[in-house]
Amino acid sequence: MLKTSLFLVGLLASTSAYAQDAAERDHASAPDVAASVAKTDDSAIVVSATRTPIEIDRVAASVTVLDKDSIDRSQDIGVTELLLRTPGVSIARNGGYGTSTSLRIRGAESEQTVVVIDGIKLNDPSSTGGGYNFANLLTGDAARIEVLRGPQSILWGSQAIGGVVNIVTPLPDGPLEGSFDIEAGSRETVSARVAIGGKTGPLSFRLGGQAFTTDGISAIAPAFGGVEPDGYTNRSVSGRAVLEIAPGVSADLRGYFADGRVDIDAFNADSPEYSLNREFVGYAGINFDLLGGRFRNRAGYGYTNTDRENYNPARARAITFDAAGRNRRFEYQGSFAVARGWDLMIGAENEKSRFRSVSPAASLAMPIPAPAQGRAEITSFYGQLSGDLIEGLTLTGGVRNDDHSRYGSKTLFAAGGVYRAPWGTILRANYGEGFKAPSLFQLFSEYGNIALAPEQARGWEAGAEQQLMDGAVSVGATYFERDTTNQIAFNSCTTTSADPRCFVPGSTTTRRSGFYYNVSKAYAQGIEARASLRPVKNLLIDGNFTWAEAIDRTPGAATFNRFLARRPRHTANGSINYTFDQGGSIGAAVRWSGEAFDNAANTTRFAPYTLVDLRGDVPITSQLRIFARVENVFDEQYSTAFRYNSLGRSFYAGFRGRF
Repeated sequence: MLKTSLFLVGLLASTSAYAQDAAERDHASAPDVAASVAKTDDSAIVVSATRTPIEIDRVAASVTVLDKDSIDRSQDIGVTELLLRTPGVSIARNGGYGTSTSLRIRGAESEQTVVVIDGIKLNDPSSTGGGYNFANLLTGDAARIEVLRGPQSILWGSQAIGGVVNIVTPLPDGPLEGSFDIEAGSRETVSARVAIGGKTGPLSFRLGGQAFTTDGISAIAPAFGGVEPDGYTNRSVSGRAVLEIAPGVSADLRGYFADGRVDIDAFNADSPEYSLNREFVGYAGINFDLLGGRFRNRAGYGYTNTDRENYNPARARAITFDAAGRNRRFEYQGSFAVARGWDLMIGAENEKSRFRSVSPAASLAMPIPAPAQGRAEITSFYGQLSGDLIEGLTLTGGVRNDDHSRYGSKTLFAAGGVYRAPWGTILRANYGEGFKAPSLFQLFSEYGNIALAPEQARGWEAGAEQQLMDGAVSVGATYFERDTTNQIAFNSCTTTSADPRCFVPGSTTTRRSGFYYNVSKAYAQGIEARASLRPVKNLLIDGNFTWAEAIDRTPGAATFNRFLARRPRHTANGSINYTFDQGGSIGAAVRWSGEAFDNAANTTRFAPYTLVDLRGDVPITSQLRIFARVENVFDEQYSTAFRYNSLGRSFYAGFRGRF
């Protein structure tokens, strides 16, 4: 009965955890996606994933903003678990913590989502789709997380077909600030995080670090013979520093490094294999204001470096895979206050990517083959104008041109509007286009296909929100559609296939296990519904429901009108939280995921499942509190990737401090 009751609560409402930062602007705000914004009244929310901070009720696209209180209250260790509670998001994971994790927004491919930390795009050119693996992304020192849904390529370029996940770490306001979290729980899991910073004269800085370890679960599900636990460790550090050089001029440094090790299994059995992953992200820039602050500018250089290796100690040659991806990015962005309520954003970017990967044979008698290598360059220019046409109505339009070294020039357009009625109704409509060149791995790896065409997408959405009873009740819904042409997928080859693409390019006898190809067309549509209810001051009930269909629409294909793999059509999230007058809180969260399929032919089915979590915290002092939670209370057995395991019932407890 408890399980059923919590599930019904989850269907009542929607996630409405938003940040409480706001900025009153008579002119353009800093063009820094991670800009610090001053607090005003608690009802205002500012979105920075739009590349310049803007009030949420002036954003045409669908967006969810999670503030620090929401992050702390959820007690989630990984960013993936947090994002799963927001509308339109699903994941596929090959086991427990640290294993390969694909996150999809509105049924788009995982690599069609842009991930940003403090304004720096994260992507790995050596990964299969050139996107980001969420496996190693822990909540760390995140002060806010934003999810911007739908095509966002005007501002974020290639990859932003599904949407943008923006993570912002804080900068201090006082001379000394800090925080820490320590917790432990099931499967010898321990997580510890600490951060400290301060503001002294013209210098503001903050440094944070996190260490996480767990014995884990078998990556392969027990039903397929998985027995031994596969552990995971991750250590990460992040830092930011801003130096005010002169009035209106500042220098900015940002960095992030993560080092992870995870035990992995073979496709169909336990094995001693493990994988190493190291990620480094760096940024250096200068911000300067012109025209009395009306024209705010930023110029910077960003660098990302990802190294991955897989090892199997049971082989004569232990290393099984070695890959490296590098990105170098120069960018300029300017924000000009044309008039009161009207802002013009312009920008230019140049990104150079390269990758290297090799899979050595097990036998020492066979030489290590020459690595597959590739590189690409893309130069982009963009502009976006946003303005209040009449009171309550904000219109936005933008254009972007990407010039790719392999695929030439492509121009994209976007437009949208949002209307804020005096009686609390908000109406939104948005149209956007996306363009994503094939990844270097898809082109040049052992599974590569140099005949691939770029993916292109067009999407639109329309929605409404309504607040009642002075904000005590909030409801909303959004309908969306997206058409994608030339979507890239992987095709596995049988040992008897006659398809010439199942042979190594240039050979008619040497077979390969698969290749990348363009799906002629894919179509997605859906509805995201959400609501929140605060019947009394201390009680909050919220939740969301998503219906999202992602379908193969390739004419004449055997998979025509079949659902794209690993995308549940229906998902629901809900939570109930009660805060005591003394400061403690208790809460419950429920997630339901409907039927999905593991393969393009829709012959391997994932059954629906329901997960229930319980959590609570108690203040010891104004700066220290104890917390505890139980995840997957009913020990539900489920899978998001065929043959792979998932976490069962788990207990965690710890304490956190803020000073």
